[in-house]
This record gives sequence, C-alpha cells and structure tokens, in this order.
Amino acid sequence: MMQIGILQTGESPDALRAEMGDYPDFFETLLAGRGLTFRRFAVLRNEFPADIHACDGWLITGSRFGAYEDHPWIPPLEDFIRAAYAAHVPVVGVCFGHQIIAQAMGGKVEKYQGGWSVGPTTYDFGDRSYTLNAWHQDQVTQKPEGAQVLATTEFCENAALLYDDRMFTVQPHPEFRREFIEGLIRFRGPGLVPDPILKAATDRLDTPLDSLSMADRIAQFFLNHQANTQTAKTGAEKLRA
Repeated sequence: MMQIGILQTGESPDALRAEMGDYPDFFETLLAGRGLTFRRFAVLRNEFPADIHACDGWLITGSRFGAYEDHPWIPPLEDFIRAAYAAHVPVVGVCFGHQIIAQAMGGKVEKYQGGWSVGPTTYDFGDRSYTLNAWHQDQVTQKPEGAQVLATTEFCENAALLYDDRMFTVQPHPEFRREFIEGLIRFRGPGLVPDPILKAATDRLDTPLDSLSMADRIAQFFLNHQANTQTAKTGAEKLRA
C-alpha cells in the first residue's frame, strides 16, 4: 500500500461539514479501494509534515483562499512543493492545490476576469473527456515553464497540468459529489457567485459525473510513480552488486 499525505488547505462550510464531512474525508472516499492509505495534515493551521519523505506521495486539497493571498502557511507550502518536486516525491493538486503548485513552480494565478465556473463541467483531456464538478473563479492564467497542459476548456485554458512524472494537477473537483455542490450553491454561493451562474449550475446538478474515472487516473499516477521508483532502485542495486 502507498501512503498519501493529504495537505488540507481549506474546510467545507460549517453548515455542511457535520453531515457531509470535510475535504480530507472527500478524498479518502473518492480514492478508497485503490491501493492507497492516508494521513492528514492541516497545513492551513500550520500543521506541516516533518519532511517531504514522511509519506510516499502528497495530495493538496481545494480551499476558499487564493494562492496569491498573504497567509503564513502559503510560503512554507510552496517551499514544500518545490522540495518534493526536486526529490521526485509525487504530488497531486486539486483546485487550490492545482493553483498553488503552479504558483510555486513559477506560473501565475489570478482572480479570472471571465468570472466563475460552477457545477458539472466537461474537460477535454485529449484521450478522453471528463465531466467533473467545478467551483472556482481563480485559475492558472500562465502555466509554469516545463508544465504540460493536459486538459482545457474555453473558460479555463490550463485546466490540468503535468510536471513530467512528478506532479499531476487538476482545476475541477472530482471529490465534490452532487450533494456537496448543491450545498455550496445554497450556503457559500449567494452574494459571492452571480445568481445566473448559480441557477445554471443548479439546472445541471443531475449531469452524470466521471469522478470515479478521475479517481482511477489519480491513483494510477501515484502507483505508477511508486512502481517506476522501485524499478529504478532495483536496477541501481543490481549495478552495485
């Protein structure tokens, strides 16, 4: 089993948390049964791992905060991301996680002038499309040098990025179920997201999602990295023998 450290950078709304859980719960449910175990670190409260090798890989959650905002835990998180990349420790980022990784690696994150993306949205990954729930205005407007764009939409140019075999990031939320998006529309959206966007998202709530297929892709990214690392280690040991 491969142990994944969940770096929690946000919390679900108080009105939803007791019934639906918090962000780490969502990811553990999404990725269950795929050869992974989990540890949690509330980095938004400055609870960081001892070092980048404390787990076999890392997953950075979504957040209501902006990657460009001034919070004491953001600079050390960026340092952690860069250290993990340099050491070939795999990292997955989702929404805020996608954005903070891009920013840490030299890209640009902004409050997008085009507005919000909310609810079921289809992303073209080239080999196939995934329909996943979105909830964001911030986005990566300039990708880091060397990052490969894996998915795009008309609204979000850099919707998924790959940093060779070390980091895989996506803007949408495969971990957000229909019920949670509905809750966000009710409790977090009013006064924040324009009403027509909330109405259009509500009308699409029953759209079938590809969350489990994206969960397979995320888990396979981690497991492939582990397998490749073990193969390289075995080869090096044979050369030394």
